[in-house]
Amino acid sequence: MRDGMTPASVPDCGADLYDPWIVRVARLDDLDRLFALAAHTGGGLLNLPCDRSALRKRLEWSENSVDSDLSAPDNELYFLVLENESNGTIAGSACIFSRIGTPWPFYSYKIATHTHVSRELGRTFSSRLLHLVNDFDGASEVGGLFLHPDYRTGGLGSLLARSRYLFIARHRRRFADRIIADLRGYAGAEGPPFWNAVGRIFFGRDFAEADHYNALHGNQFISDLMPRYPIYIDLLPKTAQAMIGRTHDLAIPARKMLEMEGFVYDGYIDIFDGGPTLSAITDHLRTLRLSQHAVIGTEATNFSHIDINQEVVLIATGYLQAFRVWRDCVTGRKSQIVLRNRTDISSGMEVLYICRNPA
Repeated sequence: MRDGMTPASVPDCGADLYDPWIVRVARLDDLDRLFALAAHTGGGLLNLPCDRSALRKRLEWSENSVDSDLSAPDNELYFLVLENESNGTIAGSACIFSRIGTPWPFYSYKIATHTHVSRELGRTFSSRLLHLVNDFDGASEVGGLFLHPDYRTGGLGSLLARSRYLFIARHRRRFADRIIADLRGYAGAEGPPFWNAVGRIFFGRDFAEADHYNALHGNQFISDLMPRYPIYIDLLPKTAQAMIGRTHDLAIPARKMLEMEGFVYDGYIDIFDGGPTLSAITDHLRTLRLSQHAVIGTEATNFSHIDINQEVVLIATGYLQAFRVWRDCVTGRKSQIVLRNRTDISSGMEVLYICRNPA
């Protein structure tokens, strides 16, 4: 469920700041535009598949999830899109999974080091092994982050990525206390070297076939065919060893944003391409810690003092299907703010916001 890409900086406050970009929950009628977007991924993004049927299933899954009345996470998918309200362009997508490991286990490889000592030979040898584990079963996951190549400037990647955490904050009981992100691993012309050295041996399929099958049918085949014994990394081809835990070049900006949010790498990798899996405590994520609740005021609001003076923030309103995130320039107190660029937001409306560069 790998993350793909992203980039740059948000514009500063100005008289002409009006920003038509919003992030919202996807709908089934977005299928055509998302299918067109998927053509730009180059493959390998499980949650934005270049397969119309698989993509439709994800949109239906998301619609069913937002319609569900829940008190705890239970295998929901929330599919978000980045849309230009002025012309209807969908330039990006991102996903949040409420609870992985159901209905089938979530598999990872955990890198471990074993040390062997021979007193007779006077030799100590340390070897790295890959253990097949389900350590993240029950966690939430963010993934599927992709931005169209023509829109990788102006901070749209950051808007899209951070909208996921604002969605979690708005619907906290729908998510687990631990959260992960699988990052896209390295792939060459012949596919990921890690898959070719490990997965292909046991499954008899190339990476694209296995990834496509996983998107359509889930990963029960992994449980059926993957060996339970540890794999000695030193016995793999050097090309495969070098790619273990390596982030795809196009996913490096996404990794940097995850790490800024509080995710860390702790030796877990994706079983398909060997890319790194990062994890965090959900409530420790930067956006959840630093976001503020406020109500919308008007230009006539008489503030006794000002905490925020002409600052670009991300604003989140609504819940579930009505959820929206956009960038705006605000003035006011922490608990009451005035928007510069949105006239369609009613005074007194409750919002969640976070500053562009929170301290």
